[in-house]
Amino acid sequence: MDRLSQLPEALLLRILSLLHAKDVVSTMVLSKRWQFLWMLVPKLVYDDSYQDIEYGRFSRFVDRSLTLHEAPVLDTLHFKLGKTSCGTGDIRVWIRTVDKRCLRELVIEIDKCISDNTSVILPRSLYRCCRMLVTLKLNKAVLVDVTSSFSFPSLKNLSLVSMKYPGDDFIKMLLSSCPVLEDLVVKRCLNDNVTIFTVKVSSLKCLALHQIELACMNFDRGFVIDTPSLECLDITDFRGVFCVIENNMTKIVKAYVCHSYEHTQQIMGSISSVKRLYLCFPSSKDAYPVGSVFHCLVRLALCTCETGWLNLLMCVLRDSPKLRALKLAKDHTHRSHQPRPCWNEPSAVPECLLTSLETLEWVKYEGTEEEKEVVAFILRSGSCLKKVNISSKSTDRDKKFEMLKELSLLFRRSPTCQIAFD
Repeated sequence: MDRLSQLPEALLLRILSLLHAKDVVSTMVLSKRWQFLWMLVPKLVYDDSYQDIEYGRFSRFVDRSLTLHEAPVLDTLHFKLGKTSCGTGDIRVWIRTVDKRCLRELVIEIDKCISDNTSVILPRSLYRCCRMLVTLKLNKAVLVDVTSSFSFPSLKNLSLVSMKYPGDDFIKMLLSSCPVLEDLVVKRCLNDNVTIFTVKVSSLKCLALHQIELACMNFDRGFVIDTPSLECLDITDFRGVFCVIENNMTKIVKAYVCHSYEHTQQIMGSISSVKRLYLCFPSSKDAYPVGSVFHCLVRLALCTCETGWLNLLMCVLRDSPKLRALKLAKDHTHRSHQPRPCWNEPSAVPECLLTSLETLEWVKYEGTEEEKEVVAFILRSGSCLKKVNISSKSTDRDKKFEMLKELSLLFRRSPTCQIAFD
């Protein structure tokens, strides 16, 4: 312990920041050097399940330690709360206690073990006492309405996971109060009291919108997006809600679009300048506007779980003249009642196969007839192919050997193309 105590204070504080707050405070008994060091730790993590202490004791510990804490800048304050007795009053006191500090990141994470009938309502002081926040992450709690305006002038990162809200207008007010917001993550839950989730933020660079709970389909629910500065987009929606894009995202670089709603034309039409793209659609019909060309697209990843993946692949290859890397993977479970896709060789070879495609990666390759046809077509058409990596989901060694033999016998147009099979 003496050797540890001789380390620079900044390094000791960094080490202490890796511990739970209860362990941080307990170091005060080690020596005189450590007696007050814990009060300056820039990161505090309070977990009411840690060491399984009674909630009343946990609450009193948080009260005392936050009151005694003296760091002028608190980089992170993280609450993990899962006890049924956790209430708004405790969180209100804790937020007010750190009001005079420069709090940069606040995380409030409610454990799902709390019964559905018991919701943790976040206090209104959250809007008034955290003006210096750069990052705010909220999980499985309830935000309440306010009558007066508020502002998070420094907030750049906002995460809202399985939250409940006062309504549609509150979402607009909340996001408009974040003038420099750059990164927004929204994972919607059922009964969140919001019909249309409007994201209208001119400064936003990264946006993730997830709607994954399948029960209680409501086709009135959806998203409206107006983010002209957006560079990264992640839309995951297995419920088929609508998504309206008010302005094209001309600065988009990377997009992940996994959507069960068949009409995705507007989403795809607004991101035609994308460079890296992931797609999972149920159908190639109306996937994107007729005549669209993805002039900047160099990397494409496409999920093969849906019947329409094959036609979608050929459409995107046709309309991506500069594509250099292609990845195919079955990331989701194929619905057994769906028919298998049917291969129809295109009348013309896509330009990217003749002039730019260099790598093909196929994950969870099954060796079905349509899959073999696709590989064969790309190999015999790809003039610039350098590497083809194929990994099988099969554990049968004989079956894998047969797949490898079939692949190795296929004609390769590119003399430098190498095939790796796992």
